[in-house]
Amino acid sequence: MNFFDTLQDATQQERQALFSLPIIRDALEGKVSLESYREFLAQAYYHVRHTVPLMMACGARLPSRLEWLRKAVSDYIEDEYGHEQWVLDDIEACGGDRDAVRDGRPGLPIELMVSYLYDLIARDNPVGLFGMVNVLEGTSIALATHAAGSIRDHLQLPETAFSYLSSHGALDIGHMETYRRLMNSLDDPEDQAAVIRASKVVYALYTDMFRNLPRSGEAHHAPV
Repeated sequence: MNFFDTLQDATQQERQALFSLPIIRDALEGKVSLESYREFLAQAYYHVRHTVPLMMACGARLPSRLEWLRKAVSDYIEDEYGHEQWVLDDIEACGGDRDAVRDGRPGLPIELMVSYLYDLIARDNPVGLFGMVNVLEGTSIALATHAAGSIRDHLQLPETAFSYLSSHGALDIGHMETYRRLMNSLDDPEDQAAVIRASKVVYALYTDMFRNLPRSGEAHHAPV
């Protein structure tokens, strides 16, 4: 079995836990509230704004034996640059306060996720950052492909409120094809283990982030 498939098998339980959440089922059925969508965008901003800095840190720490992977990181940075502004634009388009989000702090799950990833790069194996890519891009493909249109219709929002989510359907499908190729070229067992371990951690924290989102008909408790 190639490593990409091994990775998917190794993280099946964590992925299932995420997609079994009621809020995710709501999203896939287009039944989320405006409050929930705005809060999702806010938490997305707090990790998306770190994507390029994390990739830059990863690229700087990769050993020379992984020069081919550094080139891929460089390409990924170019593709991802500026996406946090898309999130802020969407927040504004659906009536949210972009400045308050920009100047605010994430909930604890995203705070921990970002901190974990920086620490992983600095003190452990920088290749593990590709565990984050596995989780976030795989999830955004599912939400963009199956949820964005129905959420837009349900909330009667303009397309300009979905630039981040909708764009990541086709964009991340292309990224995942590249990601599959890169992971299948990753042959060092320690590197592979680092990607699996980071995927599991990011899945757990990303699941906690979704679990904290308000659902329709439920009292909202601010994320901690």
